[in-house]
Amino acid sequence: MAIPFEQIQKKWRKYWEDNKIHHLDLSRANNKLYCLVMFPYPSSDKLHLGHWFNYAPVDTWARFKKMNGFEIFQPMGFDAFGLPAENYAVKTGVHPQKTTAANVAFIRNQLKEIGAMYDWEYEVNTSDPEYYKWTQWLFLQFYKKGLAYRAKAAVNWCPGCQTVLANEQVIDTKCERCSHLVERKFLTQWFLKITAFADPLLEGLDRIDWPEKTKAMQKNWIGKSNGVEINFNIEGPDSEKITVFTTRPDTLFGATYLVLAPEHPMIGKITTKKQKQQISVYIKTTSSVSEIDRTSTVREKTGVFTGRYAINPVTDRQIPIWIADYVLLTYGTGAIMAVPAHDERDFEFAGKNNLLIEKVILEDGGTPDEPLQQAFTGEGTMINSAKYNGLHSSIGMERICDDLEREGIGKRTVKYKFRDWLISRQRYWGAPIPMIFCDHCGEVPVPEEDLPVLLPYEVDFRPKGKPPLATVENFVKTICPKCSKPARREVETMDTFVDSSWYFLRYTSNKLKEKPWDNKLVNKWLPVDQYVGGVDHATMHLLYARFFIKALQGMGLVPFDEPFTKLIHQGVIKGPDGQRMSKSRGNVVNPEQYLEKYGSDVFRCYLMFGFDFQDGGPWDDSGIAAIDKFINRLWRLIEDTASLINLQQNKEKFLEAEKELNRVMNNSIKGATTDIERFHFNTPISRIMELVNASYHYMQEVKLEQQNTLLLKQVIQNLILLLAPFAPHLAEELWEKIGEKPSVFNVGWPNYNPDALHKEEITWVLQINGKIRERVTAPIDLTEEQAEKIAKSSGRMPELLSDKRIVKVIVVPRKLINLVVN
Repeated sequence: MAIPFEQIQKKWRKYWEDNKIHHLDLSRANNKLYCLVMFPYPSSDKLHLGHWFNYAPVDTWARFKKMNGFEIFQPMGFDAFGLPAENYAVKTGVHPQKTTAANVAFIRNQLKEIGAMYDWEYEVNTSDPEYYKWTQWLFLQFYKKGLAYRAKAAVNWCPGCQTVLANEQVIDTKCERCSHLVERKFLTQWFLKITAFADPLLEGLDRIDWPEKTKAMQKNWIGKSNGVEINFNIEGPDSEKITVFTTRPDTLFGATYLVLAPEHPMIGKITTKKQKQQISVYIKTTSSVSEIDRTSTVREKTGVFTGRYAINPVTDRQIPIWIADYVLLTYGTGAIMAVPAHDERDFEFAGKNNLLIEKVILEDGGTPDEPLQQAFTGEGTMINSAKYNGLHSSIGMERICDDLEREGIGKRTVKYKFRDWLISRQRYWGAPIPMIFCDHCGEVPVPEEDLPVLLPYEVDFRPKGKPPLATVENFVKTICPKCSKPARREVETMDTFVDSSWYFLRYTSNKLKEKPWDNKLVNKWLPVDQYVGGVDHATMHLLYARFFIKALQGMGLVPFDEPFTKLIHQGVIKGPDGQRMSKSRGNVVNPEQYLEKYGSDVFRCYLMFGFDFQDGGPWDDSGIAAIDKFINRLWRLIEDTASLINLQQNKEKFLEAEKELNRVMNNSIKGATTDIERFHFNTPISRIMELVNASYHYMQEVKLEQQNTLLLKQVIQNLILLLAPFAPHLAEELWEKIGEKPSVFNVGWPNYNPDALHKEEITWVLQINGKIRERVTAPIDLTEEQAEKIAKSSGRMPELLSDKRIVKVIVVPRKLINLVVN
């Protein structure tokens, strides 16, 4: 008979809710464990396969830890503001508040189908005014400390939609809405000063248990560089100069031209009349290219000569000034000294434009006059460098820096590749920035007692060339809190990554009205002990959350400086074609078809058995029927033994069959314990399968009246306990079937006996052609391959077999091994 999984799922979900099995009193923090998975965007009403693959295994780990005695806090919420919901609203004409609320309700029910032990009493929703009130409050705290400011910045501008686009909205340099070519514009925007925490962000990586790849991504994104700023005078009567930043001052003698970013403010001053038209066209062309594309190593390097020259300060050589898009205004000074002999990009650019290439660093074994086939970028001996000739470049670098500083030409400095976090969004569905502009008082923060600044409902959120909130007169018009004169509200909203940079704090105090979180609870439960989410957030959410916590610690609002102690990334379940799932590709897999046929628990088990959690892979459902068959076999085993295990039949000494069953049971517990802890879920399910098989084997081999039912009871109990984190509904039902009281998750995780793991050894007789030649002690249940290996290598056997050919191996179980030779 098939398992009535629908009935079982409803029964136990109701039991969990009615009895608050998953609810945690946060005042209890003994042996606490805060387990958190990144919350979903409710931009649609469906949880796809990727959500299941992310949430179910993490819940399995959390349930396992609960059974090991931890107080588990595992909340869930919704990252409800943002671009996907607004795009859907623009497309359908349905207000994002309506669609988001409907999607949240639907997804909440889907999340309950997973059987996860989320504590819904702590749910948060970032689009709820009771949440974004405190997002706005946090912005004001940053503003007070000078960590939030307004400045001009380059943005993605779509001429078709007449609006600023987030980076996510730019696809292959085109607007995702209208496919118009995106331009770069300079607009006044709000920033958070993340660069002020560059060094703490770097140093903190050494103290957290995160994947090394993720830490390396953050280090590279921050991009700390120790170097020197050097002034190059521009030839001509205007006494202008250009400051460059370089990490290789030892190559200064090889600087044969300068390159400015197309946005550099000096370009308009220094470009000659002859070159102005060409420069203007080039700047317009490059304005539509993203910075990622501009700095790509495989993209062809382009540029234009300004018509002007600078003077190399150590050679007094006249060198041309170019502009090129491979130089970014946002890194260093927006200008570089080009040393083509010792930089790959400069080498390629110089070769294309017939610019001078002069070798000033000689690699070991090289000759000064040998032409370069490619740039040499390593350290070596300085040549063609006047008084520094013969020095190793590492030594010469320091001496040149000393001399440049002494002569006032340069100074040592540190630069970072990343920039301050631009949080302004010219769109509707987000938290309004709580600032007011007054003609008399300038920028004025909204008083904290007036928060939240509510997002108005009656808004035309279609893009029209200015922020949607700017069209709502009764929102824009306000009174200045300082002088009480008419003023204007900020009409831009915040980047949704601001919402998700602190949500893990709010979970502890989601209903608190007086402040964003209860300090006592946050001090007990934070930082998050185990965080799980995609590696694609490495240089966005994960970096921003770390910045928030470091800033909040500096303000005295939290006592710790890292949000997530341990991090693990889930893999990606791709479409059957091996590509990332998307509606446009037509390769999205709907979990509903499997849930209807097999139920939640079988589907959970298959996801964890069929795919490595940290690798994922292409979707393949060929094995789900086998998992269903296994679960049904386990179900029948427990039904068949439910009446036997109460007979209390025991023996003083285990039979051989009982020793083997006991060994498999303890080995299964050990393997499952070790691997679940490491987020390896497929092997624990294999261990459960082994124990089911061993149980059936024992029951078939040993007559009913001779079976050790106390051992069988222990095996069956442990089988259910091992299954529980993977298949929570079925485990509860089976636990009740054997006469135990629910919940199974209030029962401790089973322990294993190390002594039971060792297989018993006996003395084996070793024969050659039927004659006894040797004896050896070995495990009782050797395979034929193991038996042959032991027989050939023990005692005198290698010598006796040296000139013989083995034609057959005869194994008499638990007695002898006979090698037939000729």
